Amino acid sequence: MRRNMKSTRALVALFFVAFICAAGTESVSAHASQKGRARATRTGVEYTCPMHPEVKAKRPGTCPKCRMDLRRVSVAPQAAVPADNRNSATPERAGSSSNSSATPEAGLRIPDTNVLDQDGRRLNFYSDLVKGKTVAIDFIFTTCNGVCPTMTAKFRQLQQALGDRVGRDIQLISISVDPTTDVPARLHAYAAKFHAGPGWTFVTGDKPEIDALLRALGAFAPDKTKHPQTILIGNEAANYWTRTLG
Repeated sequence: MRRNMKSTRALVALFFVAFICAAGTESVSAHASQKGRARATRTGVEYTCPMHPEVKAKRPGTCPKCRMDLRRVSVAPQAAVPADNRNSATPERAGSSSNSSATPEAGLRIPDTNVLDQDGRRLNFYSDLVKGKTVAIDFIFTTCNGVCPTMTAKFRQLQQALGDRVGRDIQLISISVDPTTDVPARLHAYAAKFHAGPGWTFVTGDKPEIDALLRALGAFAPDKTKHPQTILIGNEAANYWTRTLG
């Protein structure tokens, strides 16, 4: 059990490494958004991305990260921050933020739901994908133009970092929150687009069954566009589960 927990925590650490590597490519757009935020604060109006609230601009446009249209919001005027204090860590910044930390939670009851993978094979979710493994589970749908491609790309980086451990003692699982549209053939094409290898399973099935599975995993949303942007990581045998934002 101790070995399982170490493996799970190592997976969490590797996920953060993949996240940091990907974040490096966004530094230019993040710097531009900070300048836009400073200008917008003085006017009392700004535009922000509904998926990436840290992206702010003075004028209408699209998000440099997900290409969604920015939405207009009103902001309260703020006093200028002294230069000496701009880099000071506030309690929120000094501690673990909700965007980067993983929080252990009570053990989950994983149902043995009958599902289909991207190749059309019938599987039992718990018995075939979760039992005896460390797993990382995300929630996506193939017509998503927002966070889903980014999350799937992060899984691709994680798969590369873990090498042949994926499929042996670690399982990557992507569950469609839109099983009516995401039939196996569609998931197969989506998986191929991201070069998914053995040990990375894309899951779909009958909508009532998938909805029940999502509820059990704490990831159900009536509106697929508002599905959780979280990664569920854990090991059932060690009764250790944690979530982190995708």
